[in-house]
Amino acid sequence: MISTIDPAALDRIASLKKSDRLPVLFLGHGSPMNAIGDNEYRRSWQALGAEFGSKMPRPQLILCISAHWLTEGWWLTAMDRPKTIHDFGGFPQELFDQQYPAPGDAAAAQAISQLVRQRGSASLGLDLLEWGLDHGAWSVLKPMFPYADIPVIQLSMDYSRAPEEHYALAQQLKSLRDRGVLIVGSGNIVHNLRQMQRGASGSQAYDWALEFDQTIAGYLQQGNLAALQNFQKLGTLAKTAHPTYEHYLPLLYTAGAVEASEPMRFFNTSFQGGSISMRSVVWG
Repeated sequence: MISTIDPAALDRIASLKKSDRLPVLFLGHGSPMNAIGDNEYRRSWQALGAEFGSKMPRPQLILCISAHWLTEGWWLTAMDRPKTIHDFGGFPQELFDQQYPAPGDAAAAQAISQLVRQRGSASLGLDLLEWGLDHGAWSVLKPMFPYADIPVIQLSMDYSRAPEEHYALAQQLKSLRDRGVLIVGSGNIVHNLRQMQRGASGSQAYDWALEFDQTIAGYLQQGNLAALQNFQKLGTLAKTAHPTYEHYLPLLYTAGAVEASEPMRFFNTSFQGGSISMRSVVWG
């Protein structure tokens, strides 16, 4: 598997011009209600969005990897108008009424699908009809970019593949950052809904949740990004932090798209319900 896209091949993507290198974001999204609540998380996403175009280049395209799109093989949304997906239940009508009408970029999706390779050198699949923008994507992008005027493509995750395969595929995405592409991973470093505590404050968390969160934060601070692939070697700690680990995988897609030496910073380092880490990362 190649480690990066050939920059010369990117010239074939007419909609993506050369740019200053874009940062990479891993966003802990937590409850869907964060999309509409007046809380520290939504406010931080709004503040981060305001940095683009001032402190950081404005994206030409957003490539989002959400914990909520799991597929056989890897797929890209390739429709011109991706729909807003309300993939949850039991929440107020106000949340179901939310729309994020950002355009897609079918041409860029098609080109990227040919440049990024799965195991066995197969191109990425193109989804023209089925998916769109799930709540892992729009719940964080809408506060950041409320005008919905930047095209968004989602990349799915093949949950049957080993963590190192997700990381290796992500390494191919690095060159996109020099063409105005903002790579956003949306998940959670700790995510155990079974043990959520209603009413727990952001400073309250289980000991195991704190330990796993701090272990992963240590890898990130040390620039030991390859170690993130081996989280399952933490045994019972990892299994408790992630009974299923689809919320952890987007972290591998963001870490794979950066250099270990790049500056990084944390924000939203608190917990929801004692068992969901909202820790988020900006590289670059």
